[in-house]
Amino acid sequence: MNRSNSKNFTTNQHEPTRTAGSYRNTSSWRSCGLWLKITVLLMLIFLAMPVQAQTEPPPAPQPSPFGTSVQGTMAMPTPPPAPVIPFIDLTVRNPESGQEVAFSLQLLLLLTVLSLAPSIIILMTSFLRISIVLDFIKRALSLQQVPPNQVILGISLFLTVFIMWPTFLAIYDNAVRPLTTGEISVEAAYREAEAPLRLFMFRQMSSRPENIRLFMAMRGLDRPNTLADVPTYVLIPAFILSELTVAFKIGILLFIPFIVIDMVVASALMSMGMIMLPPVMISMPFKLILFILVDGWELLTGQLVRSFI
Repeated sequence: MNRSNSKNFTTNQHEPTRTAGSYRNTSSWRSCGLWLKITVLLMLIFLAMPVQAQTEPPPAPQPSPFGTSVQGTMAMPTPPPAPVIPFIDLTVRNPESGQEVAFSLQLLLLLTVLSLAPSIIILMTSFLRISIVLDFIKRALSLQQVPPNQVILGISLFLTVFIMWPTFLAIYDNAVRPLTTGEISVEAAYREAEAPLRLFMFRQMSSRPENIRLFMAMRGLDRPNTLADVPTYVLIPAFILSELTVAFKIGILLFIPFIVIDMVVASALMSMGMIMLPPVMISMPFKLILFILVDGWELLTGQLVRSFI
């Protein structure tokens, strides 16, 4: 009786171990089956994607800028029309007469004059004197950047047009207009345009003919009796030298009052022991106050215009 009980007790003791092992085997089989199902599902998805891509309709073809070809034929696309470019022709040939040679030389002379037009405006008009005097007044006031050089040149240009307007009008009436209407030739137009400029330059040197005598002597020419005896190539450099002399004289007269202000300010600073302080920094406001109180722009412009009349 005791032996049978002990045998049953031993048997019952090993039953839980077997039951736990069977449970572990069952759960491992379940997990393997789950992973197998996931793998098969993924394979089916990847196999179905190329089939779906093949069943999609192809994209519509884009229209070609060169036209479309005919379906079912080997015809080439129609090219676009060529852009329209204007035809420019420059013919160089031998002259058939002496008039054509003369016309070619006149055209070259006209182009040369047009290329020298800025120099003519600067050196043969009142522009030279006005620009130099305005630059002198800028330096006398100890102004570095105000007014700018472009502003000074613009003022000089418009004052030149104002002063030279009667001369330009005479050139237009006597030379340009008859030449455009065909009344006179190019040589006659050149003489008619030269006469007002020569008269203007000689009028500025009427009280100072020394420059004309200087260039006439250097050239070895005889003493002229009238204005017509002075060649143009002598009159132009004499006029430039005369304008430079007059402009520098006006500049010296403009500098005198402002130099006095600089000397007074420098003496006051030295007497107070302020040697390191620049006198220009202190004197510039006093110069501007003096220039504004005397209405310097009106006086300067009026005297410049009257010096040419």
